[in-house]
Amino acid sequence: MKHQVWKAGLLMAAFTVIAGSAVFAAAGTGATSQTPAAGTATPAPAPPAHKELFCPELWKAFHNPTSWLSMGLDLRFRIEAGQNWDTLNDDSNAHKWWYERYRTRWWTKSTLSDNISFNTRLVWEFRTYDEPHAVPIAATNSFEKYDRNMVWDEALFDWFNFSFRNVGGLPLTATLGRQDMMFGVGWLVLDATPLDGSRTVGGFDAARFTYDWADASSKIDFAYINRTAESDAFLEPIGDKDRALTEQDENAAILYFTNTSFKPMQLEAFFIYKNDNPIDGQTTLTNIAPFWGTKAETYTFGAAVSGIAQEHWKYRAEGAIQMGTRHDRSHTPPFEVGEERDISAFGVLSNLEYLFKDARENAVHVGYEYASGDDPGSSDNEQFDLLWGEWPRWSELVIYTYSMETEVSNNTNLHRFNVGHRMNLNKQWTLSTDYHALWADEPGQPWKTGPNGINVSDDHKFRGSLITCWARYKFSSQLFGHLLGEYFIPGSYYVEPSGDDAFFCRFNLEYVF
Repeated sequence: MKHQVWKAGLLMAAFTVIAGSAVFAAAGTGATSQTPAAGTATPAPAPPAHKELFCPELWKAFHNPTSWLSMGLDLRFRIEAGQNWDTLNDDSNAHKWWYERYRTRWWTKSTLSDNISFNTRLVWEFRTYDEPHAVPIAATNSFEKYDRNMVWDEALFDWFNFSFRNVGGLPLTATLGRQDMMFGVGWLVLDATPLDGSRTVGGFDAARFTYDWADASSKIDFAYINRTAESDAFLEPIGDKDRALTEQDENAAILYFTNTSFKPMQLEAFFIYKNDNPIDGQTTLTNIAPFWGTKAETYTFGAAVSGIAQEHWKYRAEGAIQMGTRHDRSHTPPFEVGEERDISAFGVLSNLEYLFKDARENAVHVGYEYASGDDPGSSDNEQFDLLWGEWPRWSELVIYTYSMETEVSNNTNLHRFNVGHRMNLNKQWTLSTDYHALWADEPGQPWKTGPNGINVSDDHKFRGSLITCWARYKFSSQLFGHLLGEYFIPGSYYVEPSGDDAFFCRFNLEYVF
């Protein structure tokens, strides 16, 4: 009872702070720009105007200590809470969640010459837990019980790269080293470190080359990626915890062409080769990397079209086909690689938005997403692989439910129909709501069933209904955040003991120095 009172008081205090700040901000001039959409990858924000800081000279010296060095710092605080994320079962061993996240990032840019810079970003996030009091052990039905009130974790670099512009006197940019990378809207390429949540975003160990045509009508990107599962492969983290950042060792190549000569239409075409190899060693993340690791060779061909029509209509549609080979993998130690199967998979992502262009910037949208599932009666493997798209693009909650069924947050075997609305309440607040109707493409094949797993039907495919609501706020160029609520009502696809409603709540506050 004491914990529940403390939780309620903390949420009430957080909401009071936000609401009070919003009223104060609405009374002033405020900033007019909006915070990024959910999950959108953005570069590190530029240092804020010094006039907004409580000690301008001190922070000016921090941001630009020398003529060749610039630095920045941001802090993020989150409270995340909810119920039944993974098992959809009120009676599972760990169905309640409540924890706090504290993240600090420090980035630097060293200008070595007019065309060469060296960029770093050091990230540290630690957590405090109230729930759960037990954590599941991968591939078993047992739970490890221990005090996890404080998890200090490790600090690591998610940027560590050299950037070269005008290579050879050409409009060619090369970025070599650990870096963020996003193509399109991040459907298939955004997050190379899905196992650590949003502690890092990106984290590609890669060599990327971008050639821009002289008339700026087109560009072509080529990237080579060598991402290992464990965090200490190239740069030893501070306080190394032997964590896994992704499910397996990955080598890949991306060729991505973008053409804007038909403005306001944009055309994209891409080819992605990815080679996956499971790791043999253990990690401190409950053995999840060797457990999930896949042996596969995947070839993805795709294209996209996007733009604005008649000023009010904004659209985007992209699709991809996958082929290659993927090996089955056992779900019990030692997680042996099994039979090789041919890949024959498809995926589609589309969205149509109407912009009212009124004082509140109202907008409504409708979308459809398809990711093929594996047909258990076929000799091929039809499961569409989202590659580096394993991030909460449309739901923070459902990625946990999927972790019992597919690889981590790989939201595949899916038909998703979405309608939503967005509006500005004032210069500081943006409110967006969405409804998602979800279906499975093929019968599910969860790796873990029973009271502490996920249980699905062989006959029904309606996954259920998901409602999400974001209240984003921007008090100034330095302080911003959001409130997020999600509620999932399982459909007939889930059977006993799964099938209980689930919810996810988050309070988020960020400050950029």
